[in-house]
Amino acid sequence: MLAEAIFTGTEMLLGQIVNTNAACLSRELAAAGISLYRQVVVGDNLERIREAIDDARRRADLIIVSGGLGPTEDDLSREALAAALNLPLVEDPAARENVTRYFAARRRPMTSNNLKQALLPAGARALDNPFGTAAGVFLEHEGKIYALLPGPPREFEPMVVDRLLPLLEPYGARREVIFSRVLKIAGMGESAVEEALKDLLHGDNPTLAPLAAPGEVTLRLTARAGSPEQARELIRPLEAAIRERLGEHIFGSDADTLEGVVGAILAGRRLTLAIAESCTGGLLAHRVTNIPGSSDYFLGGMVAYSNEAKIKFLGVEEETLAAHGAVSPEVAAAMAQGVRRAFAAGIGVGITGIAGPGGGTPAKPVGLVYVGLDIQGKVEVRRELFIGDRESIKWQSSQSALYLLWRGLRNNPCH
Repeated sequence: MLAEAIFTGTEMLLGQIVNTNAACLSRELAAAGISLYRQVVVGDNLERIREAIDDARRRADLIIVSGGLGPTEDDLSREALAAALNLPLVEDPAARENVTRYFAARRRPMTSNNLKQALLPAGARALDNPFGTAAGVFLEHEGKIYALLPGPPREFEPMVVDRLLPLLEPYGARREVIFSRVLKIAGMGESAVEEALKDLLHGDNPTLAPLAAPGEVTLRLTARAGSPEQARELIRPLEAAIRERLGEHIFGSDADTLEGVVGAILAGRRLTLAIAESCTGGLLAHRVTNIPGSSDYFLGGMVAYSNEAKIKFLGVEEETLAAHGAVSPEVAAAMAQGVRRAFAAGIGVGITGIAGPGGGTPAKPVGLVYVGLDIQGKVEVRRELFIGDRESIKWQSSQSALYLLWRGLRNNPCH
């Protein structure tokens, strides 16, 4: 079964709200084995919604429209579907009951315009909505299935899961599942990952798709099968081939984060961590402490922004700063060593760099960052040159520090 989704609402086109319904629908349809091929967003305009429905029904078996089922003049999804299929709107007793029950339960008066929500295209059935006034709409017409669902997320998700998907089972939904596994990679750019895996990117089932994010590349492995277990079996050889080529860069899978993976290793080995930051301004410590239980291994951090702070609190030598500058491998190493000593930690991390937009020079441009790592006296420094705005450079710097720490722990299993 092929599906297309139409999300209505001028507020989405203006960027005033985020369309969280799209992610919900994609996830639920994939789990039911329904291929969602296209999503579009249109404003609250009758003709544009009608055109979108007309366009979608030329390709898809299932057309889902989200939003536009309210009582106001700009709620036009029912009218648009009726116009697209040349059907009259008729009052439906179940839809009328949905509206009146909602107001009666709350002991609130119902205005006459709410009865608009009782109108459905002829031949459609109402889908009960316990969380709002607008019933959903389910219609099979000339070999196509149409579903109109309310737009508020607290109404939309239960309507998809509890109302729409059970109705689709006789049409083939849930007879097949679409299952995805995500591998997460750090320390490599998207182009390098793609080059290493280019012969694996053209499979049909399972498929492999890379996606870049700041400081990270994710690989989505997706298989279609009769059950999640069968899909996992299809994915297993592909994952093994990827791990054989990129294993030293794959830090986790699915919902894993670098800070979470690093924290688990630190806790498991009973190691302690202290952090000294300059250009990241405490972002790395923030990410580390976002992990529940981080107090077991994180002793403390220091934002040493000025040279004076680096000297006074971290013990960086004035001669080192004078000779090499604050943004240098020497200072990054000294910061990592200094914070480890200051907190009597097993591991110290130091970050220094130029986040921009000003402050760069030809010799030390904006985006130049050094990360120092001191694991029980063994010191390593990583040089980075990032591109992006200030916030992006800070994030990538924290990601680089976590990757360096993860790699250091991975390569030193005895610690």
